[in-house]
Amino acid sequence: MPGPLSHQFVYLLLLALPIASVSWTITHEEVFREPREWCKERSERCRALPARKFFYLFTCEYCFSHYVTLFFLLITHFQMLYSGWRGYLIAWFALVWIANVYMSAFNRLRLEIKHENVEIAIDQTRKDKIE
Repeated sequence: MPGPLSHQFVYLLLLALPIASVSWTITHEEVFREPREWCKERSERCRALPARKFFYLFTCEYCFSHYVTLFFLLITHFQMLYSGWRGYLIAWFALVWIANVYMSAFNRLRLEIKHENVEIAIDQTRKDKIE
């Protein structure tokens, strides 16, 4: 067993944070917009199916999180429930799932903030017209 279940659970929750951060940043944020748009274009126009799928993974946070998780497993050797390949496999899918829960929550929070900003701008415009 790779360690007490409580420690594994805490590691799961903590390790999923940088996985979510890296996955989200590369697939959504402005700093990677140009490479992401190039990959999107290649994923739509490449003739070969493997090439299209390869380039698509840089545009989808869910897909990309699998590879980011694999990278983090290689550098941390985190395992869940079992030692060896079974522990890595369980950790891989658990980390992907938790990282995507984090990204979904972050996306929802961003949408709520944008909605509030739009409401504030509309209210401010109304107040300016009244004055």
